[in-house]
Amino acid sequence: MSTDTFENICLKHRDAYKAALAACPEVTSDYSFANIYGWAPHYGLRWRFDDLGLVWLRQTKGRDVCWAPVGDWNKIDWATLPCLAGPMRFIRVPETLLNIWKPVFGDRLTATEDRDDFDYVYSVPELVELKGNKFHKKKNLLHQFEKSYIYEYTPMQADCVEEVLDMQAEWHGWQEHPSEALAAENEAISRVLKVFDSLGSLLGGTVRIDGKVVAYTVGECLDKETLLIHFEKGDTRYKGIYQAINNCFLTEQDDRFAFVNREQDLGDEGLRKAKMSYNPVKFMQKYIVELA
Repeated sequence: MSTDTFENICLKHRDAYKAALAACPEVTSDYSFANIYGWAPHYGLRWRFDDLGLVWLRQTKGRDVCWAPVGDWNKIDWATLPCLAGPMRFIRVPETLLNIWKPVFGDRLTATEDRDDFDYVYSVPELVELKGNKFHKKKNLLHQFEKSYIYEYTPMQADCVEEVLDMQAEWHGWQEHPSEALAAENEAISRVLKVFDSLGSLLGGTVRIDGKVVAYTVGECLDKETLLIHFEKGDTRYKGIYQAINNCFLTEQDDRFAFVNREQDLGDEGLRKAKMSYNPVKFMQKYIVELA
């Protein structure tokens, strides 16, 4: 698949991309528009729209590899696509697409489970209520926060984005030895927040103490029953701050969504432990797929 036919990801074709995404039988966190737009510079992400209604995504930094195509996978005659006639490699392939491809490509296809890239999915009612022993520590931290601080939670609007960017800059500055991953995330957060209003699909919330933003979260609707959390940061000098921003935001969205997707752990041991501690109800599995 020639790289010449791919273009930089931009706001101009946002609606066309979202239409293709809405037709996908399964949508994982990777493919939300805010995600591909925010992380495009880091991964060198580019896209190509074809005549079949598919959007092809190519990563050009770190490694040259394709992500899964976006669109209505069930309407495509995959065996006849010239671009898939020869050797190809895809990453972040959702399980549903893999199961569509398996009978089509047969022995040409080799799939490897990519556990580091699995999406963690949780029950919104469970994270709002925090009932039972499995949430005992989370509930205690939330109660400690509520008793210790006079705080205000407000939905994020475009007029508070600058305050959130300031808080993010402070948060990043607190990291003594920020990793390359944290630096990349900081850039992605800034890129997304600067077009918060233009994207039109983002949801968010802030927690303020003494009028200052001490925590924020940014997400969006992933599908009709799932909320996706892109970014969540808090000032850990306030004990229980993460439990507070998470609970406030999900409580506000409780009547809209059954599930919340909190993305991957990318193989980070600390992040995996933290994500597991919230008791996921399921994973969205993804694969590396090789076509011979």
